[in-house]
Amino acid sequence: MTQDTTRCAWAGPEQIYVEYHDTEWGVPEYDSRALWEKLILDGFQAGLSWITILKKRDAFREAFAGFDPNIIAEWGEDDVTRLLGNAGIIRHRGKIQAAITNAQAWQRIEAEQGFDTFMWDYVGGKPLQNRFVSQADVPPKTELSEKVAKDLKKAGFKFCGPTIVYAWMEACGLVNDHLVGCHRHSVCAALGR
Repeated sequence: MTQDTTRCAWAGPEQIYVEYHDTEWGVPEYDSRALWEKLILDGFQAGLSWITILKKRDAFREAFAGFDPNIIAEWGEDDVTRLLGNAGIIRHRGKIQAAITNAQAWQRIEAEQGFDTFMWDYVGGKPLQNRFVSQADVPPKTELSEKVAKDLKKAGFKFCGPTIVYAWMEACGLVNDHLVGCHRHSVCAALGR
């Protein structure tokens, strides 16, 4: 991409942020495990900036067994202690324990109907297409993200409030919140099934 390419205001200036925006953010994700990974990372991001998580994402993937929920669901206190000693990740006991609990909740939903189906049913299987002109127009949460967060908590998930859920929905392309002037808005709009 050229430097004069129009992007959402948050995308930059660091190259890792630009690449994330231009290749991943807002692209519809239909893989159950990948959806779960991104939800866990959004939970770790709570109270921090997303760039912090992006820079640590590879370390997270290594520390969390490639974000395989079937492995993580079996972890216990020894694993929490091990992860608390890993300087490459966010060392927050509650968030680490939530990842384990969330893996167990993911397993239940995956067995019942598939986590991908569970999540995509909220938007009728197709990304919601917003047409925001300014970053100031983009809400931090919506009625839908409040409902999804409530249902996730009911299913046993933690660290998934409505603001986290909305950021996750944007990242996973359940909602297209690229600004209309952004070069990725129409590209992501065309990617929905």
